[in-house]
Amino acid sequence: MAVKVGVVGYGTIGKRVADAILKQPDMELVGIVKTKPDYEARIAASKGIPVYTLSERLGLFREAGFRVAGCLEDLLESIDVVVDATPAGIGAKYKPVYEKHGLKMIFQGGESADVAEVSFNSFCNFDDARGRGSVRVVSCNTTGLLRILCTLNKAYGLGRVRATIVRRAADPKEVKRGPVNAIVPNPASIPSHHALDVKTVLPWLDIVTAAVVVPTTLMHVHIVYAELKNPPSSVDDVVKLLEETPRIVLVDSNEGFKSTADIVEAARDIGRKRYDIPELIVWRDSVTLNGSELYWIQAVHQESIVVPENIDAIRAITGLATASESIRLTDETLGLRRGRLF
Repeated sequence: MAVKVGVVGYGTIGKRVADAILKQPDMELVGIVKTKPDYEARIAASKGIPVYTLSERLGLFREAGFRVAGCLEDLLESIDVVVDATPAGIGAKYKPVYEKHGLKMIFQGGESADVAEVSFNSFCNFDDARGRGSVRVVSCNTTGLLRILCTLNKAYGLGRVRATIVRRAADPKEVKRGPVNAIVPNPASIPSHHALDVKTVLPWLDIVTAAVVVPTTLMHVHIVYAELKNPPSSVDDVVKLLEETPRIVLVDSNEGFKSTADIVEAARDIGRKRYDIPELIVWRDSVTLNGSELYWIQAVHQESIVVPENIDAIRAITGLATASESIRLTDETLGLRRGRLF
């Protein structure tokens, strides 16, 4: 029997998670929650997705001639798992409502770590989330870091990790965020919150991050240094490991991948919906091994990288599958690649 899931919040992350749930053979999307009868709500309805709203917003939807399936409480009474994809801080306010209905809960990285029992990454601590009542899928940048760091740790063991994060200023549809013409430390103090977020999953890891925000909307870029406790004999071994790892794709600047714009263009050219790139992108020619020191540059598509982790989190807290089974099924249904983008 399929697990019944509701998605509260249907913005950048919520609509992508909802679309992904629709593709899962062991899940049923019962509905989504919107607070405004805007174009996103109408697009959801056009897909046949039942749209719910808050009880105090019912009048707003009626005035717009939008027929909703019910209010939030109606949806919560009909599901097993709620995926909260609301703006940062809202999920914590809704948590008591979810708990009242006895639901399994999944929150996003914008929430504080204490909103859930476990901060989650599919590659690092799937088993820790099994059977839990609530998990928090960490942020996009943290997901990108953890996906590769846990892969390297299992193969070679990790010592120190240092990373500089070049953050996009806003998502493509956001019009009220900047900077327009500046590079802004985010924050000026070190470490940035990204290292602290990584440590909610890997508390033992010696990691320091620094971050800046730049005027772009496409992707984040990370420049990463890691010490390997048991380094391989050559950089080719590292490259082979990454090529064989799910949800990691290697690109080469010699093939024309000289920027995030080139990666996005390739995603468009191969027909990716919304040009989504849930895979972590690593520049192959950046991977450098110097004794026990490993360096590389990677790119993170902030709008979609956490989507497969949300699907895995649903399976983890409901006990639907093991980590390897869930990663395989999620990647198959979403058409995710390993090794190469095409």
